[in-house]
Amino acid sequence: MRRGMTKAQEIAYDLREQIQSGALAGGEALPSESKMMSQYGYSRETVRAGVRLLIEEGLVVTGQGQGKYVREDYPPVVWNWTTLESRSRHANAVEGRTAGDQWASAIAENGNAPRQEIAVSIVVPPPHVRERLELPEGGLAVVRKRVRFIDNRPYALADSYFPQELVTGTPLMEPRDVSAPGGILASVGLVQAKYVDEISVRMPTHQEAEQLGLPSATPVAEHTRTGYDADDRPLRCMVTILPGDRHKILYEVSTD
Repeated sequence: MRRGMTKAQEIAYDLREQIQSGALAGGEALPSESKMMSQYGYSRETVRAGVRLLIEEGLVVTGQGQGKYVREDYPPVVWNWTTLESRSRHANAVEGRTAGDQWASAIAENGNAPRQEIAVSIVVPPPHVRERLELPEGGLAVVRKRVRFIDNRPYALADSYFPQELVTGTPLMEPRDVSAPGGILASVGLVQAKYVDEISVRMPTHQEAEQLGLPSATPVAEHTRTGYDADDRPLRCMVTILPGDRHKILYEVSTD
């Protein structure tokens, strides 16, 4: 036994070393409980306690049945929020030249396959979104809810909310990828002149974890971007949920 460690901690330490060295690769099953009992000379309950420590750390996940597997690595996606929704990029968002909206275009440019599941509805938005959109109590918004996949793996959730009276009758009501030169809002005369971004880091809700297939101990970043016109009228509030194990957020900030 390593000095100062319990038996369970010793098992966790040894398995952790194998995972970090690559001896146990992402997606690979851990040795069976019986094999680990023989290898370490400890009881089944002690072996389970050691593996449970790695599950709590997020290094090991539970598969179908009783199997335990090394958590798979997701290739990180870099979100350059400085340029992702710039007018110059929107100008290229036309059929035949991009993969759809700005997110899908950026993913396709990196050589990956983007896909989105989209649902559109009219809702009373969550309180923080209602505040950003400056809606009255009980005011309605159109929401475009998207689950975003890269190479058929769920990577992010993105919900865009719009004041109902601004987008009724526009392509934003259609439950599919929509795009237009300059952006859909701009194409109907609603030009976003500035964005205000907010980022918080938290643990996911149960629903978010299910939708994104998140293992235990996976925090998410919640990115809220509110777009305003030249008169500071809010036009859109987009809330994006980004799992911490598969995303990097990049900003370029001028010193002026």
